[in-house]
Amino acid sequence: MIDSKRLLSILDKFEEINGIAVVGDVGVDKYTSGNVERISPEAPVPVIEVTKEWTKLGLAANVSDNLVDLGIASTLFGVIGKDNHGHIFEGLLKERGLNTKGLVHSSERLTTFKERVVAGPQQICRIDYETQKEMDEKSKDALLEKLHKQLPSFGGIILEDYGKGLFDERFTQEVIALGRRNKVLITVDPSRKNPASWYKGATLFKPNYKEACIIMDQLGYREERKPEKICEILIDELDFENVVVTLGAEGMVSLSKDSKPQRIPTIARDVYDVSGAGDTSIAVLTAALLSGANLEEAIWTANLAAGVVVAKKGTATTTVDEIKGYFNKLQ
Repeated sequence: MIDSKRLLSILDKFEEINGIAVVGDVGVDKYTSGNVERISPEAPVPVIEVTKEWTKLGLAANVSDNLVDLGIASTLFGVIGKDNHGHIFEGLLKERGLNTKGLVHSSERLTTFKERVVAGPQQICRIDYETQKEMDEKSKDALLEKLHKQLPSFGGIILEDYGKGLFDERFTQEVIALGRRNKVLITVDPSRKNPASWYKGATLFKPNYKEACIIMDQLGYREERKPEKICEILIDELDFENVVVTLGAEGMVSLSKDSKPQRIPTIARDVYDVSGAGDTSIAVLTAALLSGANLEEAIWTANLAAGVVVAKKGTATTTVDEIKGYFNKLQ
C-alpha cells in the first residue's frame, strides 16, 4: 500500500495542476428508474412505473466529470451534433462548471445519447442514439485547431477512445505529436476497435486485459497472454513510456521503461457497479503523475479512487476527501 504521507502529498497537489485536456468521444447517459408491477396488455413486456429520471455526462465527458470532482480544471474536446441531445450535453457541462470551448458541432452526426431503463437493481434495456460511421475530417481538423490554441493552459492530455468515430491514425498521431512537442503528459485509454499503433508514442497506455489480448493478436503475438510480458511488448513495439494493464478484480500490472513489471492488487471492498471505473482510473492516474507520483504511487492512488466509485450506483465520480476517507478505512 502507498505510504500515507505520500498519498496526502499527491492528492493535495491536485489543485495545483494547470489543467488537463480530455480528447475523446462524448455523450450523455440518461437513467430512467422505476418499479415493475404488471405486464403490458399490448405485448409481453414489463411496464415500468417511473419514479426517477436523471442525466449525466457520459463516455469521455465522464473523465472530465471525474476531474471536476477531484478539484482539477479540465476542458473537454469532442464533437456533438446540432440536435436536442447536444443542447442537453452542453447544459450538463455548464452545470458541472466545465467550459464548452473545446466542442465542435457537426450537422452530420447525432449526439451520442444512451438511456438505461432500470427496475430495482435490474437493467431492463438500453436505448442508444448515435452515429456509427467515422467522423468527417472537417470536424477533426476543427478539434485539432481548438486543442492547438488552448494547449499552453494544460499540463496533460487524456485520449479517451470509445470507438465512436473520432479517432483514426492521422488524428491520434497529430494529438500525440502536439503533446510531445509541448512536453505535455499524454495518457491513453484505448478502444479495442482500433489498432494500438494509432496510439504510438504516448506517455502512458492503459488497456484492460481483454483489450491487451486483442492488441497482442494485432501485433502478431497470438500466444502471449501473460500481462507482464504484454507490458514489455507494448513498450518495445509502440514506444510507450509506461503501460498499465487493468485486470478487474485481480488489480493492475504495470511497467515503465528500464524497470521491472509490477503487479498491484485491487483494494475494492464493495463492488456494486463497475460503470465508469475505467474513466476514474485514467483521470486519477494522470492527475497523480502530474502531481509528482511515480507510476506505482499513481496506480495505488487510482486503485483507491476506483474502490470508491465501484461501491456507488451508476456511472460515478469521487472526490479527494472520499479517497482519503477510503484509505483511512483500509488502515
